[in-house]
Amino acid sequence: MSFNLRGAVLSNVAGNSQQELEATIVDAIQSGEEKMLPGLGVLFEVIWQHANQDEKHEMLATLESGLKKS
Repeated sequence: MSFNLRGAVLSNVAGNSQQELEATIVDAIQSGEEKMLPGLGVLFEVIWQHANQDEKHEMLATLESGLKKS
């Protein structure tokens, strides 16, 4: 049996407001549950696909900086 995780995540958040999306992200991070990580990955994929080069560079710089602090 095959499960389309990407499709399920996108279906669950389709039509959500910015506030709802933020609540979903914050909840996933604060819960610390490993099972939430794939969903966050799908959301990041959407962000990445719709970002321009400057936005991608900014995300990478933020990620690099955050990893150095870890």
